[in-house]
Amino acid sequence: MTEPATRPYTSPRQAGADRSATVAPIRPRSAAGMSLQEILDTQRAAFLRDGIPDARTRIDRINRLASLLLDNADEIAEALRVDFGSRPRELSISTDVAGCMIDLADQRRHVRKWMATEKVAKAASIAGFAQRIRHDPLGVVGIIGPWNFPLQLTIVPAGAALAAGNRVMMRPSSVTARTTAVLAAHAPDYFSVEELAVLTPEHGGGADFAKLQLDHLFFTGSPEVGRSVAADAGKNLVPVTLELGGKNPVVVDVDADIPAAAARLADAKLVNSGQVCLCPDYAFVPAHRLEEFVDAVVARWRTANPSIADNPQYTATINEKNYTRIVGLIDDAVARGADRRQVIPPGESLPDATTRKIPPTVLTNVAPGSDIEDDEVFGPVLTVYPYQDLSEAVDHITAHPHPLTMYWYGPDNARYQQLQDTTRSGSVNGNDFALNLLSGSLPFGGVGNSGMGSYHGHFGFATFSHARAVTHSRMPISFGRLMSAPFTGSDRRSADGQLAMWRAITKRATKRNKR
Repeated sequence: MTEPATRPYTSPRQAGADRSATVAPIRPRSAAGMSLQEILDTQRAAFLRDGIPDARTRIDRINRLASLLLDNADEIAEALRVDFGSRPRELSISTDVAGCMIDLADQRRHVRKWMATEKVAKAASIAGFAQRIRHDPLGVVGIIGPWNFPLQLTIVPAGAALAAGNRVMMRPSSVTARTTAVLAAHAPDYFSVEELAVLTPEHGGGADFAKLQLDHLFFTGSPEVGRSVAADAGKNLVPVTLELGGKNPVVVDVDADIPAAAARLADAKLVNSGQVCLCPDYAFVPAHRLEEFVDAVVARWRTANPSIADNPQYTATINEKNYTRIVGLIDDAVARGADRRQVIPPGESLPDATTRKIPPTVLTNVAPGSDIEDDEVFGPVLTVYPYQDLSEAVDHITAHPHPLTMYWYGPDNARYQQLQDTTRSGSVNGNDFALNLLSGSLPFGGVGNSGMGSYHGHFGFATFSHARAVTHSRMPISFGRLMSAPFTGSDRRSADGQLAMWRAITKRATKRNKR
């Protein structure tokens, strides 16, 4: 059964400007006032009633999701500023609004191809054994987002889930309460609750959501909370995708351009004041160039931030809890003998608990066992270690849980390959920050402690789809008959013949592999 195509969507602003435009679909009630179970039941009933949506319907939903952000971009940016206390509009627009459009456009462009049934093993089909792969939607997908990029990290997976034909229950972070409220208030202008529901704290906590019998649960957040989410979902055998964090290492090659590498790393470290799952956490620098590197990082920070305390372009730490934790990591490292260099503009007193502004900080000579060696900083603090041989950096990296990403500054040389061969991480980025976000052709996801599963582009579509095998036989033989009693002498000879054949094939393959 195929869901009827919906009428082209017209945003409220378009409809107000042109009364002759196509009228938007009638809006049913929003998720407000409904329980989690009621929303789930409503979406599942709609999914079963309407069947698998066609490409036009899916593209229409992606377009409406994009319009939800674009039509309300300024209100969203202001909500993010209020939630953080200080966050530049330019950052919010480029990441939480425009930043979502890359993947939404990719889903829209390719969905017809991705959803099409594939014919495989065409030669076997000639003999009467037809084989196909359907790419079916799962049903109702739940998405739990974090606070650091509360829209990008919920909207992008939601777009992939809609492209795959699912209904979506989306729970942005309650930490960024104002942003969640704006999204929840406007979502009913664009979506029936049967298609997409934005959940707020009135619907309960993330743990309540994780206990629902969804068809897939997607979570972005810390490894600690991720474990709890996976455990709750596992009780209902709900499959999960976990996008987690970790301490992302940087290795600066002996042949790197130190001033350029330092400037790029300094910029990367201050994106959202370090409150990014892909932010570099610590760096290994050739020992004989460590001081030069640190000087260049500090110089770049000083130039880029002539003021901090009252600078609206310098993002504040999200809340008091995280502010206290980050300052505590710095203090612990210094108390254990670390050297600290901070960029504090003249006349300012930083860190400041009132504005939750922490100055850009470099730590060197950090003692083993310091808290900052194990805790993901998620703030504007960079630890720098010297190394004589690449193996020293590799040994440190592999002694810790697998990070979400890893950075390399230098040529694409044998040492870069060695780093990739001897470590594990969700991704590897060379010479710039978060490049793997920019392509729909690359998967985004962690490994081990930094997550499981991936999304973006076709990987997102596949995550929220079920690859369903379909066969049809026109062959004169029956495999059920061949594998059931009574077994005859002919069956015995056939079994022995199969053994002989596969032994010969394996023997030849073993010989070839030794050449």
